[in-house]
Amino acid sequence: MFDFHVVGGSALRTLIDVSRPEIVETVRSAYLTHDAGDSVNPNSYFLRFPEKPDARIIALPAHLGGDHGVSGIKWIASYPRNIERNIPRASATLLLNDYETGYPFACLEASQISAARTAASAVLGAQELTGGRVADRIALVGAGVIARNIAEFLAAQAWSVNRFVVHDREATYADALTRRVTELGYRADREDSFERAIAEADVVVFATTAPEPWVTRPGVFAPGQTVLNVSLRDIGPEIVAGAQNILDDIDHCLTADTSPHLAEQLLGHRDFIDGTLAGVLRGEVTPATDRPRIFSPFGLGVLDLAVGQRLYQQAVEKGLAVPVPGFFGETRRWG
Repeated sequence: MFDFHVVGGSALRTLIDVSRPEIVETVRSAYLTHDAGDSVNPNSYFLRFPEKPDARIIALPAHLGGDHGVSGIKWIASYPRNIERNIPRASATLLLNDYETGYPFACLEASQISAARTAASAVLGAQELTGGRVADRIALVGAGVIARNIAEFLAAQAWSVNRFVVHDREATYADALTRRVTELGYRADREDSFERAIAEADVVVFATTAPEPWVTRPGVFAPGQTVLNVSLRDIGPEIVAGAQNILDDIDHCLTADTSPHLAEQLLGHRDFIDGTLAGVLRGEVTPATDRPRIFSPFGLGVLDLAVGQRLYQQAVEKGLAVPVPGFFGETRRWG
């Protein structure tokens, strides 16, 4: 009961590298458990700084029931200017708590977990909305850690892709991701024009650090095109209003000035929302062919718990978790 382990990022990266398909299934299970109401996922809490308006640290507390039975909290910092120093934008820790006693039993470096669950969610959404794992062309908009993880998860899911196109305002970042996608066994090219990058793409992936919409031209996406709105704030509300909109959680996604939240503010209603990914998984929502399909995953704390718990268990089994003897100063009330 009083065991406590720390699992570092290097160990987690090793585990993620060999278990991406299993992580996708873990995310699928978490979404369905959450949709069934067997979870507690409060709104995220944003710690912001007046002198650093683009930076924030976010607390995501949650509980996931079902086969998971775990509680905890992710504490993740997002500092976009980090990339100017060639260090990742996000850093995070995840604390896991025993559901029966409330005692924490593990602390994990969570930027790897966060990136993995984000990528798994995006790839799961892509395969459900396209009806398979085949694409002639996939456009990656934003060439950072999340886009790299999404490409790695697509490869792990054995997607058949004729060509990847990578677009980023910084050519060096786009070149780096292009090389990584090539290493995964795909053809990949850098494209400096956003319009040309997404033209005729079956799947468009947004993984940027944009704080507000910059994609606003009407008709920019084609009917039947699948758009993974992973970074949540790139797409103008008018475009969102004219698309089929699939969210991972409606109430959560309609907060914090995401593109769907801006659309709600513009329209004054939520009628433009067609359902959730869990609804697609259950066959209750059919992907549209007459409109673009936009999947906006807010990123739920329950996903971090599910993936973190799985990786923690693997780390303990493989001897990659570091025990911390005597972490709790008192384990009995008396005597």
